[in-house]
Amino acid sequence: MKHRMAAATAAALALASALGAPAQAQQQEWPTRSVRILVGSAPGGGTDAMARAVGDRLGPLLKQAVVVENKPGASNTLAADAAAKSTDGHTLVMGVVTAHAIAPHLLKLGYDSNRDLVPIAFVGAVPNVLVVNNALPADSVAGLVRLAKAEPGKLNYASSGAGSTQHIAAEMFKDAAGIDITHVPYKGSGPALVDLVGGQVQMSFDTLPSVLGQIKNNKVRPLAVTSARRNTQLPGVPTMAEAGVAGVEMSAWYGIYMPAATPKAVQDKVHEAVNQVLAMPETRTRLEAIGAEITPMTQAQFAQFHAAEYKRFGELIKKNNIRVD
Repeated sequence: MKHRMAAATAAALALASALGAPAQAQQQEWPTRSVRILVGSAPGGGTDAMARAVGDRLGPLLKQAVVVENKPGASNTLAADAAAKSTDGHTLVMGVVTAHAIAPHLLKLGYDSNRDLVPIAFVGAVPNVLVVNNALPADSVAGLVRLAKAEPGKLNYASSGAGSTQHIAAEMFKDAAGIDITHVPYKGSGPALVDLVGGQVQMSFDTLPSVLGQIKNNKVRPLAVTSARRNTQLPGVPTMAEAGVAGVEMSAWYGIYMPAATPKAVQDKVHEAVNQVLAMPETRTRLEAIGAEITPMTQAQFAQFHAAEYKRFGELIKKNNIRVD
């Protein structure tokens, strides 16, 4: 009897070990080739900077080359679409709020942000900054609001494209301040900033990494940041709430996503490795230099954050009847 029980126990243990072996082996063996991080913007932009700050340190931890691949266009959705449809098991995407929480409410996409991709590791966020042309006679948000109310529809704001964080932040501002300003979309922050400096447009809610150089070189004037608290790169610039317009909060947030079919063991491995990279002093210094705020999250917390942002922007876009023509 004891012999049979011992044999049964041994068989059960062997079966459990065999069942657990594939997942364990997969976690240990992955990656078996180079890893791609897709980026939905051109080299030099905020998303690209985030991806390279992570990718440069991720390779040694994964013991494979990590390659950043740019697929710019359509509010970062081309990269998200390619990642969602990838089947090589080694493709990540540096997700950004536009592709995962804003564009799904504005564009007809080839992927479902909630079904086809899974949030893996939150990287950080950078605020948008309300900047104006130096010749504009407004030295504060209150002054800008007065000017806009005095001449409805005359002031123009630039964005890097319809559906961008710049576009949505400006629409929030219009709604909260009760003003009428005109949207002028561009194909990226670069040309938008050229016209802002030149005076063809009067204001923009650009992301901090894109506009920080122009601010430091006194090419444009910052009036407020759209984060909940002041940014360390612009300590003298108030938040929108401090400037008297509450309810205008917009940050371009970034995080690693993978196809939903990715095995949980691989998801866990990438999550752990990315968070190790973010904990490195050199990575934090690199990201903070462009105004990024690093907020560690568990994978479950990132999933909850994604769901909340998806809902928030859906409601905002519907309320303000925001459309992409």
